[in-house]
Amino acid sequence: GTQGGIPVRMRDVAQVEDGAQELRTWSALFTGNSPGQDVVSIQILRQSGVNTVKVADAVRAKVAELRQQLPPGVQLLVVHDISDFIKASVHSLVEHLVLGSVLASLIVWLFIRNWRAVIIAAIAIPASVLATFTLMRGMNFSLNNMTLLALTLAVGIVIDDAIIVLENIFRFMEEKGKDRVQAAIEGTREIGLAVMATTLSLIIIFLPIAFMTGYARKYVNEFGWTMAMAILVSLLIAFTLTPMMSSRMLRVEGKSSHSGKYISAIENLYLKSLRWSLAHRGIIMLICAVCFLSTFGLYRMVGRDWIPADDQSELLSSFTLPEGTSLSKTSETAADICRHVAALPEVTFVQSYTHGPTNHAHLFIGLVPRSARKLSHQQLASKVRGILAGYRNMTSNVRLPSVLGGEIYFPISAIIRGPDLNQLAELSKKVADRMREYPDMVDVNPSLNLNTPELQVKVDRQRAADVGVRMTDISDAVRLFYSGEDEITRFKEGSEQYPVTMQLLAEQRDNPDVLNRMMVPSSKLGQVRLESVASIGRGFGPASLWRYNREFQVSIYSNVSSGYSLDQAAAHTVQSIKEVGLPTGYSYIFSGQVKVLEETTWNLVLAMLLASVFMYMVLAAQFESFSYPFIIMLTLPLSVPFALFSLWITGRALSLWSALGMFLLLGIVKKNGILQVDYTNRLMAEGMPVQAAILEANRVRLRPILMTTFSIIAGLIPVAIGLGAGSEQRASIAVTIIGGQTLCLLLTLLVVPVAYSYFTELKAMSWAEWKTRFFGRSNQIVSTSQND
Repeated sequence: GTQGGIPVRMRDVAQVEDGAQELRTWSALFTGNSPGQDVVSIQILRQSGVNTVKVADAVRAKVAELRQQLPPGVQLLVVHDISDFIKASVHSLVEHLVLGSVLASLIVWLFIRNWRAVIIAAIAIPASVLATFTLMRGMNFSLNNMTLLALTLAVGIVIDDAIIVLENIFRFMEEKGKDRVQAAIEGTREIGLAVMATTLSLIIIFLPIAFMTGYARKYVNEFGWTMAMAILVSLLIAFTLTPMMSSRMLRVEGKSSHSGKYISAIENLYLKSLRWSLAHRGIIMLICAVCFLSTFGLYRMVGRDWIPADDQSELLSSFTLPEGTSLSKTSETAADICRHVAALPEVTFVQSYTHGPTNHAHLFIGLVPRSARKLSHQQLASKVRGILAGYRNMTSNVRLPSVLGGEIYFPISAIIRGPDLNQLAELSKKVADRMREYPDMVDVNPSLNLNTPELQVKVDRQRAADVGVRMTDISDAVRLFYSGEDEITRFKEGSEQYPVTMQLLAEQRDNPDVLNRMMVPSSKLGQVRLESVASIGRGFGPASLWRYNREFQVSIYSNVSSGYSLDQAAAHTVQSIKEVGLPTGYSYIFSGQVKVLEETTWNLVLAMLLASVFMYMVLAAQFESFSYPFIIMLTLPLSVPFALFSLWITGRALSLWSALGMFLLLGIVKKNGILQVDYTNRLMAEGMPVQAAILEANRVRLRPILMTTFSIIAGLIPVAIGLGAGSEQRASIAVTIIGGQTLCLLLTLLVVPVAYSYFTELKAMSWAEWKTRFFGRSNQIVSTSQND
């Protein structure tokens, strides 16, 4: 422009600089006792549906190329690669798969003492796994943590069908003197119904899991399908490959190869227990009732969690200084914290960075591998909290890496909603103070802070309308002069273009009088001073506002202390809110992990009910009876309390993984009942009295029941021990199955024949006889027809 005919240049009214944009972020890397180096951080995210390991390998290859092009003194480092943990976890799963296969196969030798039988049974494992790979490829499944976990857990299950068929063929050869071809035909035919019933009723369990909805679907979908496919393939192998190999190479090598003295001793002890149980049926049923009722108490003792945190040799932390803290002060504090954390012997490096508010910083802490340190990641998190606690006027948190993201990083995320922002801030502080009183919660912080210093422009809307000033013009003018982020034009120099921005000088931005004299456009007067339509002054307010359904909301975040369950911390959060008391018009909800936990719990309960109905339908169709499935499924509620007890005694919560173990356990324990009921029916059909049929059938089926039970346990031992990357999560499944299967074995071996005797007797009774004899002693059971 001009003034008095004289051109007014930019340099006359402003400082024109060719420089860099104002620094708003900072990042540094600290190792050991080094003072730290300023760095530029680059985060690379994969697209949805792309394999993480492939992307990471491609990025590392490109990084290696770029290192050759860097000038001297510049380094390109990879400080975090999630594919390292994934690769280690997959390698650990493969080791567990191989070791579990060997241990499960050795169980066959312990009971039969015949290496030919071991080879025949063991071949079912690689055959089932390889065939499952083909089906997985058809469904576009990859070898990831969930599919490999399913195959690892299936090791002891896929060999079950082969063991049952093989043991029956072996029994035909030894006890009935059949040649191996005839024994293979007749033995497979005799046991076929039981094997098919056990396998199909187990497969049907995984259909509700595979079709589960909600957040957990991404974890359980491929798991459920892979398990179902592996078990289905094992049924085909048990009916084809196992009999064929038995007819070719199985040979009985003397009486001792079939049943040693220890097997005979176990059989005799079991028969004595069974005879006593049949004579005291009321006591057995009472014990079963007590065990079932203990489920409710154990459930409360165990507690619920979402997904156990794996030790990935990483920690995440962040801290917030008082509002208005400059970037230089925040970076100085972060550097001091990093030096203290990096000095810990278990820490390899600490990367600190800021983005967003200048008073907020993040720390990424790398730990030495788990095998090279004594302290767990939870113990080291406590150490880091101790370091952060030494800084005053600062809120902080330390988090374990999660498979989830965003707000779900925090186990506890409670949202309070209401109409008044100041009231919400006061309520959130009171609730947070209450929550800090409970030992199961740490890093409790509300998200709302009304103490951010600001220059407040309060517009008189009526006055602005009178002079023709629009609200958007005021906000645009203030933003243009204060933010320095709006591009007003571009400057071209050669082939390069640079954005041109405008901003008041720093000393002017801190002066409210300058803002008062700012001119804003008016449709009636041309331009007017801002002070003529608004009042300007210093004040405090929130850095950001969050709304839910147009209501103000504030979140209260918290981590759960080591050794406590998520639902326990959530219950204490609810109790804290109720103790504070929310006024009328205010409410609260949970988001994050608590919300996901409730959703998953409901879906799992529904899936378990559907699985039970499907199991009953399959068994009813197989046995052509409505009563026999009830007898078999009596074992299901008995396995649950023992599984919960196993979790409680090992200090674990009922998480998504242990719930999957519970599903597997329900499918496994009813296998025993199917074998018992099927052979008892067969003996009764041949004319044997009920009492004798029960005793003989359970004696004959004892060995395959023990073999399949211990083969499953042996196959899961490597997983339960919890060695290798990702073992914390997988161990929950194995502990649930091993504990539940082992502890309820004796009870299920007794309750099925007792229940069978009851049902058989009740079918022959009148209503009056039923009332008088239901709880009486029974030394002789009426023989009845097998037909329902």
